[in-house]
Amino acid sequence: MSTGNMNLTLKVWRQKNSQTAGKFVTYKAEGISEDMSFLEMLDVVNESLTKKNDEPIYFDHDCREGICGSCSLYINGHPHGPKKAITTCQLHMRTFSDGETITIEPWRSAAFPVIKDLGTDRSAFDRIQQAGGFISVNTGGAQDANAILIPKVVADEAFNSATCIGCGACVAACKNASAMLFVSAKITQLGLLPQGQPERYSRVQAMVAQMDEEGFGNCTNTGACEAECPKEITLTNIARMNNDFFSAKLFREEHAHDHTGGE
Repeated sequence: MSTGNMNLTLKVWRQKNSQTAGKFVTYKAEGISEDMSFLEMLDVVNESLTKKNDEPIYFDHDCREGICGSCSLYINGHPHGPKKAITTCQLHMRTFSDGETITIEPWRSAAFPVIKDLGTDRSAFDRIQQAGGFISVNTGGAQDANAILIPKVVADEAFNSATCIGCGACVAACKNASAMLFVSAKITQLGLLPQGQPERYSRVQAMVAQMDEEGFGNCTNTGACEAECPKEITLTNIARMNNDFFSAKLFREEHAHDHTGGE
């Protein structure tokens, strides 16, 4: 790993677990290269802490390619940092200036309890997905790709919604810790396509019910979620979700956890 001449001050949130109080601890990050990613910078700091027999900073990471959504850090007041449309692992230190102070926090939401330091438990998203984020199909030989024709504009919209990586930046950005951008993206990516129609209305009820059960707040329409989303998921998805939800309640009332897709 290359070294450089950047010297930074880090104010890092340290917390043993969700049952204990946390606090900011100040560290020096010295000899940092501007070509390092933000996570590589934290690796350097942790290496220094380990050499001094201090507890390294705990943070989540996996792919380091902006795909998995694990590297969820709140940096200088922004989910994933100050740059648009990137995740923390894609954020490079050339974004910051020599001598700058950087504040690093975990996602702040009751539905995302702190595991340790900067890592949070985001399994609430998994449970929402399990409630209805799927389609039921018969197994067997795959159909030809052009067996079901789908207009390109619809396919593109479904694909754009499917780019959501479930990082939780929308929740961290929202003053109500709302998960509606995430939930609506997962609903939309299926609801726009023919394969998602049979369970369309049971799906939206089940996933919204699970979202509420997990303790997420309601949407305030401020647009902070869209502004901070690293994959630029749009508020249009929330409008589509609300339309399906109210249609289900008015015309196709079903039990929230009934996935039969009955009419």
